[in-house]
Amino acid sequence: MSSAGRSSPVLRLGLVDEFRIFVHPLVLGAGKPFFPQLDASIRTRLLETRAFPSGIVYLRYEVT
Repeated sequence: MSSAGRSSPVLRLGLVDEFRIFVHPLVLGAGKPFFPQLDASIRTRLLETRAFPSGIVYLRYEVT
């Protein structure tokens, strides 16, 4: 099951307080969605970022 499939029920029920995302810049050309398709957008506020020497970026968002 993709991450979108696993996160779908908890996102729809409003049980997510924050997102902690690590972005690794790698181009594959295709892939599965990171988040499921939702009925409404989720408002967030950026709390923290960190860039690592490897090029990976850490993003932490609060759901508002």
